[in-house]
Amino acid sequence: MMLAPEVLAILILNGIFLLFATVAFILSVKIFLKWDINATTQKQYALEKQSFLAATIVKYIFAIKLPLFLFFVFTLDKISTLLTGAMCAAGVVDATEYGSYLLVLKLLNLYMFGFWLTLHYLDMKHPNLPYTRIKFEFFLLAFLFLLVEILLEGVMFASIDIDKMVSCCGTLYSSSSTSAIAGIFSIDTTLLLTLSYANFVLMVLFYFMKYRYLFAIANLTFIIVALIALIQFFGTYIYELPTHHCPFCFLQSDYYYVGYLLYALLFLGTFYGMRVGIIKMLGEEEGSGFKFSLLFNTLFVLLVTAYPTVYFIKNGVWL
Repeated sequence: MMLAPEVLAILILNGIFLLFATVAFILSVKIFLKWDINATTQKQYALEKQSFLAATIVKYIFAIKLPLFLFFVFTLDKISTLLTGAMCAAGVVDATEYGSYLLVLKLLNLYMFGFWLTLHYLDMKHPNLPYTRIKFEFFLLAFLFLLVEILLEGVMFASIDIDKMVSCCGTLYSSSSTSAIAGIFSIDTTLLLTLSYANFVLMVLFYFMKYRYLFAIANLTFIIVALIALIQFFGTYIYELPTHHCPFCFLQSDYYYVGYLLYALLFLGTFYGMRVGIIKMLGEEEGSGFKFSLLFNTLFVLLVTAYPTVYFIKNGVWL
């Protein structure tokens, strides 16, 4: 499995990430311990130059990690053909005990690096660089999460046994499954849809009332509620099959890769939404992030709503 071209590409990029991130980590430790913007010493001048170098490294890591996450999901789907029983990326994720944790960790790291960029953006707006120490302190934590992700990814790919039978998504994401995600199918659909749309309505309300903290919290809860609703209800209309709840299959060409669009909209909407709270916490003025969050979240809601609506118009019944 480690010799698959897509896997090798990911592992090589991870090695490059680790090399440059380690450089940024070392510089971040020095900056965190010795930074003093009021000092006029040669040492402070050197730290300022090193801070720009470290910031550039982190920015480019994020710039590559964002599309690489999509490539990672694509790779899981691609190598699923090598595993007996797997029909999509779900089988690869379930092939080892590390798959689910790695997927969650990758998502968490994307948000963390995005929030670091927010701190960097705010820091560069001021001539006295007030958030330099904070942003590099935050990167120390982000680096540890990145290190765990890289190690876990290597272990996961090395642990995949192509001779072992794995479960297909139809088995994993069903009400009779014993997997951790199976519990969501016991949630009443009406209640779930009510929570989902109510959460979105609250976001819209908080947007117009300019309640930034509540808007950020609503976005945080929307990630969870929207994903559950997508798996349990809306996904079945994408597949037009009431028993198919896989969160990966609609990433395939059979469904016009709509999953990539859905997940991208949800990530961008919730990221900008939570970013609003971070900026408010630092006492800064929010720019266009407020509008971007509402825009992307609205597009997500409209798109997932369109599937059951069109299905009902065409067939006259619900699934």
